[in-house]
Amino acid sequence: MQNRILSQPLSVLRRLLDSEAAGGIILIVAAAAAIIVANSALGDFYRHALHAQIGPTLSENLGPMTPHLWINDGLMAVFFLLVGLEIKREMADGRLSTWEQRRLPALPALLGMAFPAMIYLAFAGSSPALAGGWAIPAATDIAFAMGVLALLGRRAPLSLKLFLVTVAILDDLGAVLIIAVFYTSSLNVIAMAAAASILIAMWGMNRLGLRHLGFYVVAAALLWYATLLSGVHATVAGVLAALMIPISGSPGAPDSAESPLHRLEHALTPWVAFLIVPIFGFANAGVDLAGSSLATLLAPLPLGIAAGLFFGKQIGVFGGVLLAVKTGLAAKPRGATWLQIYAVCLLCGIGFTMSLFIGGLAFPDNPELVEEAKAGILAGSLLSAIVGCAILRFARPADDALLVEAAQQGEIRADGDVARL
Repeated sequence: MQNRILSQPLSVLRRLLDSEAAGGIILIVAAAAAIIVANSALGDFYRHALHAQIGPTLSENLGPMTPHLWINDGLMAVFFLLVGLEIKREMADGRLSTWEQRRLPALPALLGMAFPAMIYLAFAGSSPALAGGWAIPAATDIAFAMGVLALLGRRAPLSLKLFLVTVAILDDLGAVLIIAVFYTSSLNVIAMAAAASILIAMWGMNRLGLRHLGFYVVAAALLWYATLLSGVHATVAGVLAALMIPISGSPGAPDSAESPLHRLEHALTPWVAFLIVPIFGFANAGVDLAGSSLATLLAPLPLGIAAGLFFGKQIGVFGGVLLAVKTGLAAKPRGATWLQIYAVCLLCGIGFTMSLFIGGLAFPDNPELVEEAKAGILAGSLLSAIVGCAILRFARPADDALLVEAAQQGEIRADGDVARL
């Protein structure tokens, strides 16, 4: 195991870029397949199969488990575990390990969550039944966005890909906090106490130097079940468990073979990117287009979501970059023009996976509103992807002088790639 990890030539972040790009393309295919199946002769079977009661009953609030619940509350907990590992690794040992490195993505990520929510509320907030969906357009789908960037090859400087990843990671952190705080309707105090006890036990194992992953995996499974019973969405347990996994610093090196966090992240990444997220996309993107029209998309809910993703994200993220650079808070991404930066800010409007997930939480007892939300998510994400791609496709690259300057700083080679991460 040690030799295999140490022999990997790329950093964890570089591997993340590669896997998210490939996984994003698979996710795009899965989403397209879901829409095709949902609107074919198999549409009724698709919907009934997802909501068939197969049991057991793990929580009285949820009732008998269905394939859809197992995917959204079970498999997605593993997705959030990986998200938590990425957040902890980047904060402790990566591109967000110092306050100087956090300055550029922090402000765009914050404004990139606030503006979509405000735009959504401007369109749909007047209806109490719809106001709870304000967080749907707030987060960026890192896999989908990286998949779109992969289709453009080297037309996007790697500095912008790193910027997109770090903004999306902070977006994910914000989304997890939103889910924990705003989408918890009732609490089971005993189950909450059990979850807190398990979390404290994991913290204690970390402090005592216990580094065998098996103990943490078992504890994470127990934490998931306790969280499920507590009333807090079970996927939050994935992030909380990740924060308790020990990490060994590896400055200047791709990985640490002695780091449990690195080992678990390497093990989970392909399963999440190539199986769990595509399954989630296939199970949740199947919008029934029968009877749909332009008037359907112009209804307050889908219009608010689409406008929040397309307009809110670009205004918030690009405005955050502009504000950070002009005030001297952070430096502009090297080797990138303002037009290229704007295009990547547009791609932040691809909210697919997290938006679909929050949409289901926002309207748990109203399938019709969930379907309307899906239409808005798909419309806003697709428009953001098309316009962002078009601008990146035809945007002129940075001047050679800028690339030479970046190369002298040891960040970018003359061909626009990264010399070291």
